[in-house]
Amino acid sequence: MRKLVLFVHTSLDGFVGGPNGEMDWIHVDDEIFDYVGDYTDKADTALYGRATFEMMENYWPTAADEPDASKHDIRHSKWYNQVMKVVISETMRGRDSNKTKIISENIAAQINELKRQEGNDIIMFGSPGAAHSLMALNLIDEYWLFVNPILLKYGIPLFKNVASRTRLKLVNNVTFSSGVVCLRYERLA
Repeated sequence: MRKLVLFVHTSLDGFVGGPNGEMDWIHVDDEIFDYVGDYTDKADTALYGRATFEMMENYWPTAADEPDASKHDIRHSKWYNQVMKVVISETMRGRDSNKTKIISENIAAQINELKRQEGNDIIMFGSPGAAHSLMALNLIDEYWLFVNPILLKYGIPLFKNVASRTRLKLVNNVTFSSGVVCLRYERLA
């Protein structure tokens, strides 16, 4: 069975975005990109909420074509263009395409069906609203939390409406030179 893996940056006090969704506090660099890229290259499906998908769709399809494209932009753009994209959205209902599937209803059943299909892991990047829905349904199998050394005090919480007593096991932790720490947890059955 395929795993659904959430990749998300969080502040030390547990926020994934500022009060208005700001992400200017998130630290990313080549060290983090390379670490994540080694895992994402093996995944064949990306899962997003609508807002994150629209942000990704506006950048990644052509990011590698820019004259000043970084190594990461080239690598992730290639991956993005090859994988299946699944979007949890009521407002995008009926806008499926060749490489994009929209889930607007029966989220648990459709995600479980996706997990039963042949293939590699399903990666979810950020998408706090969709992540909250999946947490409430206990559908996220792994959490990769990139803890940034900052306290925001206010913002969009990482955990909201989680399934009661979701037990996790720390699988790995990596400290990057920037001070960002990746905590990788598996959900216990």
